[in-house]
Amino acid sequence: MSEAAPGKSPFRSAVVPAAGLGTRFLPTTKAVPKELLPVIDTPGIELVAAEAAEAGAEQLLIVSSPGKDAVAAYFADSSELEKELASRGKEDMVAKVRRAHELIAVQTVTQDEARGLGHAVGCARDAIGPDEQAFAVLLPDDLVLPTGVLTKMAEVRERFGGSVLCAFDVPREEISAYGVFEVDDTGDPDVKRVHGMVEKPAPEEAPSTYAAAGRYLLDRAVFDAIDRIEPGAGGELQLTDAIALLIGEGHPVHVVVHRGGRHDLGNPAGFVRAFVDFALDDPEIGPDLRAWLAARLED
Repeated sequence: MSEAAPGKSPFRSAVVPAAGLGTRFLPTTKAVPKELLPVIDTPGIELVAAEAAEAGAEQLLIVSSPGKDAVAAYFADSSELEKELASRGKEDMVAKVRRAHELIAVQTVTQDEARGLGHAVGCARDAIGPDEQAFAVLLPDDLVLPTGVLTKMAEVRERFGGSVLCAFDVPREEISAYGVFEVDDTGDPDVKRVHGMVEKPAPEEAPSTYAAAGRYLLDRAVFDAIDRIEPGAGGELQLTDAIALLIGEGHPVHVVVHRGGRHDLGNPAGFVRAFVDFALDDPEIGPDLRAWLAARLED
């Protein structure tokens, strides 16, 4: 496969599926989309958008559902608010407010009904240019830390072609909570060739300890695969089924094993952990919070 031009990202579009109802955060999500819940003061979807932009993406395609206009509105021009804040001398606040709008171009795609992650990704097809041979998918519930795994994934695609996914090496006793890859070595301990995937296996039956995370760099061949898979439970089209079909047809699929951390913003317990983790690292909030937590844990 030919290499990307110097300084040019091997993908331009980053798809963010954000059409869910956020039922685990009800009643808040009756009015506030889950993707806009703040990790300290920044919504998770902005953190994901910043990650995509850092990796070279030029447009963020938010797959949304009717009634979730607030997610796209968050990235809209806020010049009037910025002027008001500037008139009060709040330049630091102006920079925070402006950040999302300046990060990356944002376009929304509507998913009219919840039919699975594969269907959500397929909804973005027409918004991805016909010359784009690959695109990224970032699940907004997953914060992969530190950022940079998409850049590594792009390097792996340049080397091997095909599609590249992100994986974590998790303890075997915890593996039954994840989708798990069946892999072969490539000579690089952090890059594996994928031969299959098993959803939530028993620890003793898991083919490896490499678990799927919410980052994908997909060849556009996945759209054809999505068209050919059969719906599963609830009539949903699963992205993993489309990837499995490609693997079965000889399409190269690899994983990059990320040695950092991860937060799951998709449930209250994971969200609280992310909030506390980010807050402890904040120079203004962290010291007082650390002292309070220490005292609280002694009670």
